Amino acid sequence: MAKPFRSVLYIPGSKERALDKARGLAADAIIFDLEDAVSPDEKVAARGILAEALRTGGYGKRARIVRVNGLDTAWGAADIAAFGGMAEVDALLIPKVNAAADLDAVAALAPAKPLWAMMETALGMLNAKEIAAHAALAGMVMGTNDLAKELGGRFRADRLGMQTGLGLCLLAARAYGRVIVDGVYNAFKDDEGLRAECEQGRDMGFDGKTLIHPAQLEVANAAFAPSEAEIALARRQIEAFAAATAAGQGVAVVDGKIVENLHIVTAEALLAKASAIADMA
Repeated sequence: MAKPFRSVLYIPGSKERALDKARGLAADAIIFDLEDAVSPDEKVAARGILAEALRTGGYGKRARIVRVNGLDTAWGAADIAAFGGMAEVDALLIPKVNAAADLDAVAALAPAKPLWAMMETALGMLNAKEIAAHAALAGMVMGTNDLAKELGGRFRADRLGMQTGLGLCLLAARAYGRVIVDGVYNAFKDDEGLRAECEQGRDMGFDGKTLIHPAQLEVANAAFAPSEAEIALARRQIEAFAAATAAGQGVAVVDGKIVENLHIVTAEALLAKASAIADMA
């Protein structure tokens, strides 16, 4: 059963209190951050703090992803050496992936570890297909703050300027069967704004959303989970199609709408996601 990724929470790798608190939070996945959330003078110490926290464990069924520093920094190679072979780490998240070659360099240093790519540059958007196709890649994370900076556009609640980049990455992720999660919502006290952006991302096809504060977890988890009505409809579609097939018919009708095999694939995926979410409890 595939893990859900409704809520993917960033936690600074240098903050022992935050690392401990994360053990009890209702996040589907945690990004233990050694990059943006850690100042240069704390990066070496953060590596040891995070390694100890991961070895101590207690993070349950949550996916454990470590965002390392880039190989173009003084810390990237040592980060990869420290966590690339650690059994308590499910994946390494690579910042500012511009092309598949960026993943080649990391995969050579950590050949056994699944990689995730931060999609946060204009070049990364243009190369999304080759990045998603990389054999070591398991997931993609939209870095919308950095992308907005590169684009130079104005903030809009509908993220109009982001749509091309978001769409290119979504298409690439779906074409190659990768997990893909939306970027962060910066106003962590604005639940309505967060809910609207989560719903937009969900309706586009994202698996979930990256979050910067535990207060955002409830909204994201609700937005990216199937509703009771959706679950009930999926079950009725499957039952109706099975009955139609048994009667020698190729389609069924549910609530006045045609149900074909493609709808059953979607319904079964929705029920599988609901089951995976229930398994996280």
